[in-house]
Amino acid sequence: MMEAARPPSTAGKFVVVGGGIAGVTCAEQVSKVLEEFDVEEQPNTMLENRFPNIKVIESGVKQLKSKEHCILTGDGSQHVYKKLCLCAGAKPKLICEGNPYVLGIRDTDSAQEFQKQLTKAKRIMIIGNGGIALELVYEIEGCEVIWAIKDKAIGNTFFDAGAAEFLTSKLIAEKAEAKIAHKRTRYTTEGRKKERQTKGSAGNMGSALGPDWHEGLNLKGTKEFSRKIHIETMCEVKKIYLQEEFRISRKKSLPFPRDHHNQPVTTDKEVWPVYVELTSEKIYGCDFIVSATGVTPNIEPFLCGNNFDLGEDGGLKVDDHMHTSLSDIYAAGDICTASWQPSPVWQQMRLWTQARQMGWYAAKCMAAAALGQSTDMDFSFELFAHVTKFFNYKVVLLGKYNAQGLGSDHELMLRCTKGQEYVKVVMQNGRMMGAVLIGETDLEETFENLILNQMDLSSYGEDLLDPNIDLEDYFD
Repeated sequence: MMEAARPPSTAGKFVVVGGGIAGVTCAEQVSKVLEEFDVEEQPNTMLENRFPNIKVIESGVKQLKSKEHCILTGDGSQHVYKKLCLCAGAKPKLICEGNPYVLGIRDTDSAQEFQKQLTKAKRIMIIGNGGIALELVYEIEGCEVIWAIKDKAIGNTFFDAGAAEFLTSKLIAEKAEAKIAHKRTRYTTEGRKKERQTKGSAGNMGSALGPDWHEGLNLKGTKEFSRKIHIETMCEVKKIYLQEEFRISRKKSLPFPRDHHNQPVTTDKEVWPVYVELTSEKIYGCDFIVSATGVTPNIEPFLCGNNFDLGEDGGLKVDDHMHTSLSDIYAAGDICTASWQPSPVWQQMRLWTQARQMGWYAAKCMAAAALGQSTDMDFSFELFAHVTKFFNYKVVLLGKYNAQGLGSDHELMLRCTKGQEYVKVVMQNGRMMGAVLIGETDLEETFENLILNQMDLSSYGEDLLDPNIDLEDYFD
């Protein structure tokens, strides 16, 4: 939690709850415009050294009393605020609570626990089809991986079936290429001392993983091969059995599918600690299960006695100034639901990039409101843009990249070179509405401009994606 005291004329503090990327960005930005300040759940030395007017309080929030403008923390203290920003993030939707063989990967602690478990594993099962699942299946070596997804194709949050197929061929190929270099600021967590993990804080959730979270983790199982992955599509988890329960059930589990030809159905002779029955009726045993099925906004600590308006996805509704329905309370990052009329080429996704943008913008809005000034909507909400890396390919998603909400009158243009690049453009009424760029295409800036300025491109037709035409000459 972070507090900022103001000069006497506007007495009271600015408080930010949450030590993830949204909270830290918000605190840093507010502290640049305000006098004195406090953060919760963040290794304090880093922030306090860089910003002397930030005071860090390492304690969870027990209760929010919005009418009294006051927060009670677990250490028994009270913090009266002038403006409050809630950046408590989201927590993983675990397929099964309290099962020692089900791991959720959400923060650095759970990622390290996963690495530890993996060193002893011969086979694991990954449930889910989002960003963390996509990164995991590619990075894991020396361990059989059964990947269960509820969709027809991998990564459907990010890709259509064409892009999924392009990437799947890379997944099945042997992994031997050099890693692509990162061209962005790296955010890391400082090594926290283990003795700080008292019983009171052991169950606390850390901040979400940044985009390079698996760097520096050795994700290797017990076997010597590089990668063995089997994908089970269109299915979810029906039941999880512990070893003894499975023995009593008298059911049979399947061995790891060895190849893509029709093999006779045989029984798995191996005895596993845990078994997963899928809705497709198939059963597989494994050493442990990774639950990577998305997140839900972490709103519980703030609900008691406070009548927040909530979005359909369970987040705190915020307007175009990141303000919730309660006075002087703002929210940013995964905890909030954007409830303003969005730009036609922007949508909210619970991604690291958006948490940072929202944290920065919320700070700007809080400071402006305190000083009686108005502030314009931040430019980052004009166009959805996300850069990431899947299967060692650079992936750029722009605008309505999956034609989200465009209706049936849109068209797609594709350019694909197997193993090298995949370019998809979403067009509507001659205008570019979105794009997916996989590989080193060098098209992102040009396409960003074309989506933003909504220029009529009908006259270019298919030439728009002709690799022999240099678009930059036309449109820069």
